[in-house]
Amino acid sequence: MTTSAHEDESVRPKRARRPWHRTKVAVGTVLLVAGVVAVIGALTPWPSAMLIRAVFTKGGDETAAEMEKHVPDTKLTEQLDVAYADGGADTTMDVFTPASASGPLPTVVWIHGGAWISGEKENVDPYLRILAAEGYTTIGLNYTIGPEGVYPLAVHQLNDALAYIDEHAAELGVDPDQIVLAGDSAGGQLASQMATLITNPEYAEIMDVKPALKAEQVAATVLNCGVYDLAALAALDGVVGWGLKTSMWAYAGTKTWAEGSTGATMSTIDWVTEDFPTTYISGGNGDGLTWLQSIPMAKRLEALGVDVTTLFWPASHEPELPHEYQFHLDMPDARTALQQTIDFLDAHTTR
Repeated sequence: MTTSAHEDESVRPKRARRPWHRTKVAVGTVLLVAGVVAVIGALTPWPSAMLIRAVFTKGGDETAAEMEKHVPDTKLTEQLDVAYADGGADTTMDVFTPASASGPLPTVVWIHGGAWISGEKENVDPYLRILAAEGYTTIGLNYTIGPEGVYPLAVHQLNDALAYIDEHAAELGVDPDQIVLAGDSAGGQLASQMATLITNPEYAEIMDVKPALKAEQVAATVLNCGVYDLAALAALDGVVGWGLKTSMWAYAGTKTWAEGSTGATMSTIDWVTEDFPTTYISGGNGDGLTWLQSIPMAKRLEALGVDVTTLFWPASHEPELPHEYQFHLDMPDARTALQQTIDFLDAHTTR
C-alpha cells in the first residue's frame, strides 16, 4: 500500500525544534544587561560601591564577633548612640568607661575603617571595650560614608565630634587634655587628617576647618593599616586597585579625585609637620598598604623628628598578616599588637 506525500507527513514523527531562538534571546538579554551595567558603572560608582560595601560589611561583622570573645569581664559604663550633631545615626558615638573610674580618664577616640564607603562604630566596639578595661575612656565615632556623603563632609563631622567631646568631657569621663586620635584603614587616614588639621595651621586654612581641639590636647595618635598617600593609591592596579579607586570615586563624588584637591588634601604624608603628635603605626606584612602607605608614613614622621613607635613584620613572616590583622585577636600576632598598643598608651598618657 502506498501513501501520499501529505499522508506520509501527517504520520511521520516530528523532530523537536532546537531552541536556538530561545538561546539567542537569552544571550541577547545577558549582553544587554551587561551593557547596561557597564554603562551605569561608567557613569556612577553606586553599583560597585554597594557590592564592595556588602563584602566589607560581612567581614566587619565576622571580625567584631571574633573580637567579642576576647573582651574581658571588667564592668564598664556604656553610653551608646550619643548624638554629637544632628545628622542622625551618622553623627553618633559610643562611649566606654571603666565603672570603677572616679574621674576623667585619658581618652582614645577611634575612627572606624571601611574604605570610606562602609563600616560603623559597632565594628570597633569590642576593641574599644578591651582598651577601656585597661583604664581608658574609649569613644567610637560614626560619620557619613560615601557615596551618601561626599568628601570633606566626614572631616567636618569628625571635627564636630571632637568639639562635642571637648565640651561634654566631664559627663563623658574624658580628660580633654589627654586625647588619643586613633583609626584603622580609612579611619587611620581620617585620624591622621584630624591630627594634621590640629597641628598644621596652613593645612587647616586650606581645608577651611577651624580645629575643635588645640595641639596640646592631643596626646598621641594610633594609626593601623591606614592610607596617607593618595597618589600611590591611584597607581594601584588589579582587583585591589579597582576596589580602592571605586571607593574613592564614591567618597570623593568625582572619578577624577586623584587630580584635584581631594587626593591632595587627603594625602596627609604631604602635610604633616614636626608638631604631629607622637604616633604608633602598624600594618601586616601581607597587606600591600603596609609597604605602600604605613611604612612610608612612618619614615616621613621620623624624618620630621616626630616620636614614632612602629610595629611592622618582616616580609617573610608567617603567617602573612592581612589588612587590619590587629582585630583578628584569635591570632597571636594580633594579641601582640594589642599589648603593644596598650603599652604605647600607657607610656604617653597619665592616669
